[in-house]
Amino acid sequence: MSDTAVQHSSPDRLSERAHAPGRGPGPLTHTAVMAARALRISSRNIDALITSLALPIMMMLIFVYFFGGAIDTGTDDDSYVMYVVPGVLLLSAGFGAATTATAVSEDMKGGIIDRFRSLDVGGTPVLAGHVAASTVRNLCSTALVFGVALLIGFRPAASWSGWLVVGAVLVAYIVALSWISAAIGLLARTPEAASGFTFFMSFLPYPSSAFVPTENMPDWLHGFADHQPITPAIESLRGLLLGQDVGDTPWTALAWAAGLLAVAVGASGTLFRIRTR
Repeated sequence: MSDTAVQHSSPDRLSERAHAPGRGPGPLTHTAVMAARALRISSRNIDALITSLALPIMMMLIFVYFFGGAIDTGTDDDSYVMYVVPGVLLLSAGFGAATTATAVSEDMKGGIIDRFRSLDVGGTPVLAGHVAASTVRNLCSTALVFGVALLIGFRPAASWSGWLVVGAVLVAYIVALSWISAAIGLLARTPEAASGFTFFMSFLPYPSSAFVPTENMPDWLHGFADHQPITPAIESLRGLLLGQDVGDTPWTALAWAAGLLAVAVGASGTLFRIRTR
């Protein structure tokens, strides 16, 4: 089945519900339908799925086996995999969320938004559907990356409460990054441009404590790395997974995620109204 056919299957279902007796579908129903549609389209884009799943794993294997022996993390544990896994989890979230920008841009370019609007489906459910689908994809890729990490020697020591906070931080950043990608997809005029713009978001884990301690960086980069939004998330995940005291770092990470999410949702709403005038 072509992508065009997939794109039009969900509006037909919405049309049936919209003309059914009684109260029509609400925003949550629209969001669920849009999320299911986005997941069906993703399942047919095999190349993108393989890339989003394989690239973080390959990056982790390269750092652990190619560079790990030459990197001094300044920790008691000399196994580099124990240091790098939290950073790779955030890197995976960035790569996975980036596909949302391309999907949103394709919708805006293809004209399917006009049909959604004719069925009284607003911009928020359409974008929220893409974000929900991105979250599901990201959680699957995160589980796969974590499984590979266990196979190559990662041994977490988190408590039950620690695992809950790890999950909260990961989901918060996945959702925030997905909404940022949705805004980028609205801002870009073509899917190719949207894919290019998301490179900057995917690049953010590199100038952080993901792969090397920030103390080893030049002074000008050290300051940025310590105060950018990805670093507190990585430090939270690393400390919690290794059973270490993290202080209020998770709260800082969640505050960053909440701020990014608020900005991204607001920007997405404004950009959608501008693009659909």
